[in-house]
Amino acid sequence: MEIAKDWKDYEILDMSNGEKLEKWNNIILIRPDPQIIWKEKSFPEKWKLAFARYNRSNTGGGAWQYQKKIPESWQVHYKDLTFNIKPMGFKHTGLFPEQAVNWDWMINKIKDSKRKDIKVLNLFAYTGGATVACSYAGASVCHVDSSKGMVSWAKENVASSGLGDRPVRFIVDDVTKFVQREIRRENKYDAIIMDPPSYGRGKNGEVWQFENNISDLVELCSNVLSDNPLFFLINSYTTGISSKVLENILNIKLKMKKGKLSSGEIGLPMKDSNLVLPCGIYGRWEN
Repeated sequence: MEIAKDWKDYEILDMSNGEKLEKWNNIILIRPDPQIIWKEKSFPEKWKLAFARYNRSNTGGGAWQYQKKIPESWQVHYKDLTFNIKPMGFKHTGLFPEQAVNWDWMINKIKDSKRKDIKVLNLFAYTGGATVACSYAGASVCHVDSSKGMVSWAKENVASSGLGDRPVRFIVDDVTKFVQREIRRENKYDAIIMDPPSYGRGKNGEVWQFENNISDLVELCSNVLSDNPLFFLINSYTTGISSKVLENILNIKLKMKKGKLSSGEIGLPMKDSNLVLPCGIYGRWEN
């Protein structure tokens, strides 16, 4: 497992009974997490410090319960990158801090290549963590997500990181339809990143289901890879899927490209503890 251990503005303070107590800069939140199936609290007193807790509803969804007033948004920093945090519906804050593992990997791949004019395609790009990382590393990025609100948030993150003058295209569209158009336009990319949901709907009602669609999407995306690509990264939070499955798909769909395959889990450490929270899986192909 690769652990995102270089954060200074984010910490898991404790984990117990389906919840994590986490500190985002100076704001402490309690959010649910299905991986936390043990009931013991390591630091019971720390839970009293929480500003807000997200409570799930028995009928689906849930709501934030506030113990202290918090700002509508605030910022966290990871190394030279800056992200805007906002409590959202369905427990999210707009950032997955475990993805720092992948940001570091992408930044190093781009910088170490010594290549100019690297073009990156970021699909299901959400609030743009990977977009910010690749832009910071010097690549030009095409950021695609079907949610207009998430794309606007990604623009804020790029600007907050001081990268507003870098070449980033922000596209609000269904991922599959966009890639199909890029094939017709004969546009090519040196790196592809995707973080597909387990289930979702596009802006025109298009249905996405990970198990049914991921293999076809990777094959489709192989048609927009440049002749000498740098990397292809799939990230997933879909329950029950092994990281080796992602590696196998890349192996099958990119068999014409010579490169190195790898896969694994990503996780977050708990402060003052040897506990680690598993947070997702990845599959990587790299030149």
